[in-house]
Amino acid sequence: MAPLRPGIYAPTMTFFDPVTEDLDIPTIKKHAVRLAEAGLAGLVTMGSNGEAVHLSRAEKSLVTKATREALDAAGFTHVSVMVGCSEQSVRGTIELCKEAHAAGGDSTLLISPSYYRYAMTNETLYDFFMKVADGSPIPIVIYNYPGAVAGIDLDSDLILKLSEHPNIVGTKFTCGNTGKLARVALAKNAVTATSPGSGYVAFAGMADFLLQGLLVGGSGVIAGGANVAPKACVQVYRLFAEGKLEEARQAQLKLSKGDWILSKAGIPGTKSAIQSYFGYGGYPRAPLSRISEAQVQQIKDDIKELMEWEMSL
Repeated sequence: MAPLRPGIYAPTMTFFDPVTEDLDIPTIKKHAVRLAEAGLAGLVTMGSNGEAVHLSRAEKSLVTKATREALDAAGFTHVSVMVGCSEQSVRGTIELCKEAHAAGGDSTLLISPSYYRYAMTNETLYDFFMKVADGSPIPIVIYNYPGAVAGIDLDSDLILKLSEHPNIVGTKFTCGNTGKLARVALAKNAVTATSPGSGYVAFAGMADFLLQGLLVGGSGVIAGGANVAPKACVQVYRLFAEGKLEEARQAQLKLSKGDWILSKAGIPGTKSAIQSYFGYGGYPRAPLSRISEAQVQQIKDDIKELMEWEMSL
């Protein structure tokens, strides 16, 4: 596999027919191409924003396959497709990794198992990731997101120990701990906007701290907000890469302000923002709720400044 490139990645939304809740493949493809045209280095299917927990295994493969097909058809063969493959068992997770590879995924984003939280010691987690790394046909980016796994927060020592496996090639730090990101990036000589490094990727986990991650040696970000404002995220990254740190700081301030609105809005609100500004988006799959028209308008108004900037880029 080619090494993952530094830059901006979006954990893409999964779009559904508003009546039947069936997959809306044309919109999934349209969204993938819009993000690639904005300059993203990669897309992540079946992440938290993709409502992976609401999809069957067959549907997960269809989404990844459609995304890869759309990118290739539009000339974006260089844009990576990372795939969320998290299951609770080692065996099930390896099977998902194989299915993701068959569907066109070139890496996997893998979160800690957590259903039996009491049993998830560092030793158990180490064994889980090692066994999956042995069996996966695609390289693994560890997804450290305590909020989604009953508070499990991998520390830098464990992450670095895991990274000794040749098939574990990066980490996404949705924990928000930029000190941890810095320690891992330094120890692994992570690829950055200005240096190829070792090829290991250390991604910030939200657009809210994209620049902060870059400043301590990070590789970019995997950010839900990039579904709505991909060009704004790319602009922060480019300004940093060009050494324009004060301009990058001012850009990050605008990005953080808008990204907070989207973070609070969650998946229903983020889809409504896409609908408001790009004419598609729709609704999440039940049991996630559909927000009211008043809430839709409020989100649209609250991110107006961010979107005016986005449209100007």
